[in-house]
Amino acid sequence: MSNHHVIITIGRQFGSGGHEIGVKLAKKLNIPFHDKDMIDMAAEKLNISLKAAKEADEADIDRFLAYYAITPISYSSSYTADDFPPPISDRIFRAETEIIKKFAERSSCVIVGRCADDILKDEPGLISVFIAADKRDRIRRIAEKYHLSDHKASERIKKVERERSYYYERHTGKSWGDAASYQIVLNSGRLGIDKTIELLAGAYAARKAKLED
Repeated sequence: MSNHHVIITIGRQFGSGGHEIGVKLAKKLNIPFHDKDMIDMAAEKLNISLKAAKEADEADIDRFLAYYAITPISYSSSYTADDFPPPISDRIFRAETEIIKKFAERSSCVIVGRCADDILKDEPGLISVFIAADKRDRIRRIAEKYHLSDHKASERIKKVERERSYYYERHTGKSWGDAASYQIVLNSGRLGIDKTIELLAGAYAARKAKLED
């Protein structure tokens, strides 16, 4: 990777506004933004349909959720590769890993999700970020966005975060959302979206200046 490329990776709690923050931050910095396009590119690279790629990812997570429903305690240490043999989803992850590394080689950018913080952990220009928010703020945001009751929004948050936690822990061996796994953790509910973007833009400028020094 060029010594002057700064890559901001964003992990986020569901309902924290992490995707919106990533989009607006990339626009502010005038650098590429990558999120769901990665699975599209992985599917193309593997010569499988986008539908098949998404279903493989979902089937893998569904197997985990079924297992978790039976044995929710210490689940991260309970499942093994033999419990969840996902040949297609593993191939998708490997393809996405190559794509993420190429994004980082090509230019500075913002990447949301897909374990990018771990994939690029040895890059000097990496800024790994986790966006959190208080539960009440996330419930309100999801309820408004998807026109759900607070109860339904809360249930949706639990499901999505179990999926994200499984995906991250399975591919990195680290705890999703653990502050020790990231360089920066921000509460967007308390800071607000605009202030969160401002702080990350400042971190980007500081890292870029250091790399160019």
